[in-house]
Amino acid sequence: MNTAELGLPVDVPSTALFTDHYELTMLQAALKSGTAERRSVFEVFTRRLPSGRRYGVVCGTGRVLDAVRNFRFDEAQLAFLRERAVVDDATLDWLADYRFTGDIWGYPEGEVYFPGSPILRVEGSFAECVLLETVILSILNHDSAIAAAASRMAAAAGDRPLMEMGARRTHELAAVAASRAAYVGGFSSTSDLAAGFRYGIPTIGTSAHAFTLVHDSERDAFTAQVDSLGRGTTLLVDTYDVAEAVALAVEVAGPELGAVRIDSGDLLLVAHRVRQQLDTLGAEGTRIVVTSDLDEYAIASLAAAPVDAYGVGTQLVTGSGHPTASMVYKLVARAASADADAPLEPVAKRSGGGKQTLGGRKWAARRYDAYGVPEAEVIGTGEVPEELAGSQLLVELVRGGEVVGREPLEAARERHAAARASLPMSATQLSRGEPVIPTEYAV
Repeated sequence: MNTAELGLPVDVPSTALFTDHYELTMLQAALKSGTAERRSVFEVFTRRLPSGRRYGVVCGTGRVLDAVRNFRFDEAQLAFLRERAVVDDATLDWLADYRFTGDIWGYPEGEVYFPGSPILRVEGSFAECVLLETVILSILNHDSAIAAAASRMAAAAGDRPLMEMGARRTHELAAVAASRAAYVGGFSSTSDLAAGFRYGIPTIGTSAHAFTLVHDSERDAFTAQVDSLGRGTTLLVDTYDVAEAVALAVEVAGPELGAVRIDSGDLLLVAHRVRQQLDTLGAEGTRIVVTSDLDEYAIASLAAAPVDAYGVGTQLVTGSGHPTASMVYKLVARAASADADAPLEPVAKRSGGGKQTLGGRKWAARRYDAYGVPEAEVIGTGEVPEELAGSQLLVELVRGGEVVGREPLEAARERHAAARASLPMSATQLSRGEPVIPTEYAV
């Protein structure tokens, strides 16, 4: 199923050059050495979570499926590679016919993960799998980092909605991916119309300080906005004096005013004062929205404040201090020869410096205690123990080059909410700590 079949209005372009130069030089050398067609298994995992984080969030899986499907070399791209002498003519001929024909398994999007979790497993010939390393990692590292930050913010916000407003704080295309990841992580809407257009995420927005400043008075600005957008709109009240603006907002819109937005100052103090003022003016139903460089810690500090919604930008789209999930893509098994029947053999990096890998095609399962709470992430090779067979985590995403695991974005969002809720209560603590459940190896 493609994006059009899901009702999504935009597809992604060719992703064939979203890769590193050395992927193609490895391909050329492998074609010459006869190893290109060896059956291989690559896995995506992270050796550790960002400092202090209790869990990670798998995000970007749907975009990975698009990227794999659209990994095609057209004439212009092949001409570029030829002109730059990146690879030889034989390799260019091979690339011209490139189609991924292997299998991909992975944690379903929105699921949580821990150090060592085989988040994605890519199987096929060495040649066709090695080319996908960079594009897969660029998507999963970015989106999972944003989703993890969003999840922490959603946990801190509780039942109060979160609005993503970070488009102006990152690259224009990254902003669309960040909106998608934030939605998976628990945000309810975005200010980015491209994200709404591409992924169907609800969009929001009313006015900025410039709208107030372009009018001759704050009254004129509020009147113009209410006349245009209705009494249910949100008026920005901190351009000049907040108390005066709140009084004026209720005077212009009446007690039916939808909301006021506060974008500066001591948000805890100002929110309490504004709530009291609104109630005194008879606008008990008017909501208070706060913005202004929020992160999960600022949101948590406002838990006792009369705030109804949060708008978050910079800290969200930069992963709240951790803009990458530090995932890697490693070869863990390969066939003894290019023969189709050759058995797979585990391979691993053995050098020091903390970058060793664990060889073998892996499975993953989550073990639960008597109360149904996860107590360990179990990772192994070979046969899955009978007691863990029903709690395996990897699902089939691509079979024989055909995408079989596509799902609506809403499914990933719902899955993450359920996954986070299933974790031990300490998972949502903002204090620094170790992963909320340990990783165990059964190899």
